[in-house]
Amino acid sequence: MKAYLIGGLAADERVFRHLRFPEHYQRQFLNWLVPFENESLESYAKRMAEQIDMTEKFILVGVSFGGMLATEINRLYPADKTILIASVPHPSHLPAYFRWMQRARLPKIIPIGMIKKSVMLNRLFTAETSEDKEIVREMVRAADARFIRWALTAALEWKGADDNVECIHIHGSGDIVFPIRYTKPSHTINKGGHLMVMDRANEINKILAALLV
Repeated sequence: MKAYLIGGLAADERVFRHLRFPEHYQRQFLNWLVPFENESLESYAKRMAEQIDMTEKFILVGVSFGGMLATEINRLYPADKTILIASVPHPSHLPAYFRWMQRARLPKIIPIGMIKKSVMLNRLFTAETSEDKEIVREMVRAADARFIRWALTAALEWKGADDNVECIHIHGSGDIVFPIRYTKPSHTINKGGHLMVMDRANEINKILAALLV
């Protein structure tokens, strides 16, 4: 069975480097597309889904922004399982201040270079290995500023739907991007941060091993 992986904002397939799947799962990273001008997250998810072989069963695994996309893809093309890591399944699970950011149009005016520097500086205080810290920095440096600006806008303008997509939601209690008090994960990693897919992968892998039998 194929496991289609969707990275977080500014992340490529290396963000999944520590995840392990049972032998009968074949990993395939969904490559980012160039977004259309003012394209919605829902529209982008539909285009991303064109990379999926719908003739066989598959699962979706999305980290952060990729989890939002996985939710929307699953709504259109139901997966055998949809797994969100450090993400949210619906816009109603976003903190209220995200809406303030939307109304203030911050994604359209905030300097992307400032966001990149903030992420890279934050690596000084996180628990990833030195190798993982450098990989994160490389991904951030290589990320296209136009894509980041679009993705921030699309995430804040995400409409979602009234029906809740059934998913497996693995979240860290220490996530500062999507605070756990605003969402209801099915599995919690104690003190896990937003990038726990890299520094707490062993715990996530145990959950995956139990679920993906």
